[in-house]
Amino acid sequence: MLNKKNTSADLQGLTRLITDATIGITDLVEAMHRRVVNPPLLPSTPIQNLITNIAGITYKNIKRSTRLIGNGTDKALGQLTSVLGETKATDEREAIRSVLNGVIGDYLEKNDNPLKIDMQFRHQANAIPLDRKNLEKAYPTINGRILLMVHGSCMNDIQWTRKEHNHGIALAKEFNQTPIYLNYNSGRHISTNGQVLNKLLEELTQHWPVPVEELIILAHSMGGLVSRSAIYYSQQQQQSWTQYLKKIIFLGTPHHGAPLEQAGNFVDVVLENIPYAKPFARLGKIRSAGVTDLRYGNLVDEDWQDNDRFKMQGDQRNNISLPEQVECYSIAGIVGKASTSTSSQLLGDNMVSVKSALGQHKKASKNLNFKQKNTWIVEKCNHTELLSNLKVYDKIKSWVA
Repeated sequence: MLNKKNTSADLQGLTRLITDATIGITDLVEAMHRRVVNPPLLPSTPIQNLITNIAGITYKNIKRSTRLIGNGTDKALGQLTSVLGETKATDEREAIRSVLNGVIGDYLEKNDNPLKIDMQFRHQANAIPLDRKNLEKAYPTINGRILLMVHGSCMNDIQWTRKEHNHGIALAKEFNQTPIYLNYNSGRHISTNGQVLNKLLEELTQHWPVPVEELIILAHSMGGLVSRSAIYYSQQQQQSWTQYLKKIIFLGTPHHGAPLEQAGNFVDVVLENIPYAKPFARLGKIRSAGVTDLRYGNLVDEDWQDNDRFKMQGDQRNNISLPEQVECYSIAGIVGKASTSTSSQLLGDNMVSVKSALGQHKKASKNLNFKQKNTWIVEKCNHTELLSNLKVYDKIKSWVA
C-alpha cells in the first residue's frame, strides 16, 4: 500500500530535526562541562570561571554556525519542492514518520516541521476530503454503517494490516460496513487530538452521502483514549455525531495509564536530584505530550493544563465515565497463560496491564464499570498482536454482530 509524500518536505523536516538536535546536544555538553569545571555545592576559583567563560564562547559559536547552516539548507530544500515534486512513500517511511510524531510530535507541531502529521480520515492510505463528491469517489458502494478505526501511539492507519490481516477490512466485508481509518499525530496531547477528532466526526457525518445508520469505533491503545476524549467534547458541545455511535471496542487501551510511562517519570525525578546527572534529565523530557498523557490516561485539557508534566505527582485526572447509550467493550492481552496470576495481570500485554485495559481501578470513582460480558482477556498475545490475533478478531466479530 503506497501513499504520496513530498521528498523535499521530508528532507526539510529532517534537516530541522538535525539542526535542533545538534544545538540541544551542544547545550547538554556545555551543561556537563560546567558541572565538571564548577562542581555543585563548591566555590569556584577565578581560573575555573575563566575556563568556563572561554568554553562558553566556543559553544556559542558552534550553535550559531549550526543555525546558519541549518537555515541555509532548509531554504535550499524548500526551493527543490517544485523540482522534485511528489514521489511515492513506502510503508516503512510512513512508519518512521509515525514514530517520530509519537515521540516528538508536539515539538514537530509547535515548530511547523514538515514531518508533522495532520489528523485526517484515510482510505487505502489516501486522505479523504470531507465532502460528498470525494467520499463517493473513495467508496463507490458506500452505505450508512460506518466503521471507524483509530490507531495507537507511534502508529498509523496502514499498520492495522498485520500478518495479512486487517480487522477493519474483515469486519467491513462480514457486516457490510464502510471502513474509514483515522491517521493522527500521536505526540500531541490526547485531549487536543480528541477535540480535533470531535470536529472531524461532526463534519464527516454531516457530509456522508447517504443517511448514517450507525457508527462503530474500533480503537487500539492510545486510540481508545483519543476516542473517549472526542466523545466527551462532543457531549460538552452538544454535537450530533454521537447519536449515531452504537458501539466502541477498545483493544489494549491504557484507560488508567501505562506502567512504562510511569517508570519514565520516576527516572526523570531521580536524574533531576543527582547533581552530576541533572543535565541528562533533559533527555528524558524529549518525549512528547502524548506520551506523558499515557502516565495515567489523561483525557481532557484540565488533566494537564497548569501542571509540569514531568513532575512526579499522583493521578489528578478528572473522572470521565464511559458514554451512556453506547455499548462499550474492552479486550486486554497477556503475554503468558495464567490470566489470574498477579504477575500476568501486572505485565499484561507488555505495554498495558490487564486492570488498566479493562478500566478497573481501586477507587470506585475512577472505575469504568464495563459490563463483565463486554470484557475479555486473550492469552499469549502482546500489545501489537492484538491487531492480528484471530481469536481477538472472532471476539470483536461476536460483539459487532
